[in-house]
Amino acid sequence: MFRRFVLPCLIALAGMSASAQTTLHYREGQRVDPEEVKQILEKPPEAAGTTRSIRLLRERTDSGGAPEVTKVANSLSLPVRFEFDSAKITPSARTQLDALAQGIKLLQSDRPVVIEGHTDARGSAFYNEVLSSRRAAAVKIYLVETHGIDPQRLKAVGVGKQQPIEGIDPNSSENRRVQFRGG
Repeated sequence: MFRRFVLPCLIALAGMSASAQTTLHYREGQRVDPEEVKQILEKPPEAAGTTRSIRLLRERTDSGGAPEVTKVANSLSLPVRFEFDSAKITPSARTQLDALAQGIKLLQSDRPVVIEGHTDARGSAFYNEVLSSRRAAAVKIYLVETHGIDPQRLKAVGVGKQQPIEGIDPNSSENRRVQFRGG
């Protein structure tokens, strides 16, 4: 009993960083679950900021029955593909964005959502900030025009190359993504 309680707490404390943001990263072609999108985006904005408390963890078991502790995500990331050097969304990105839109529609109608554009580390900081801003804005326009989401609840932000995925080469294409979190 003691071990079942203490081990997850120690893992939570060891993994705690200055930022409490935990992101669920979807891979290209991976099915996006609208209900999961809703659960992640309905978290209060303070859940995405700095924390001084223990974060809640979900406990699962691996194939051998041992506990597998995972952090509860408060943002999600999609590998939205754009045409080269452009903010034009490719047709292959639309399936995931459509499922994301369904998740946003499950939220309360006044619930804000932040759309963050991210790039890999290639190119200058200025170039990547401008490109990521244009791409985040393109995703916002897509969600508004295609799915009728109120533009007032969507905030598009360009992050550029400043926040690569932890543990991934900053030049990797995986860093070219669009992240979503409650606003």
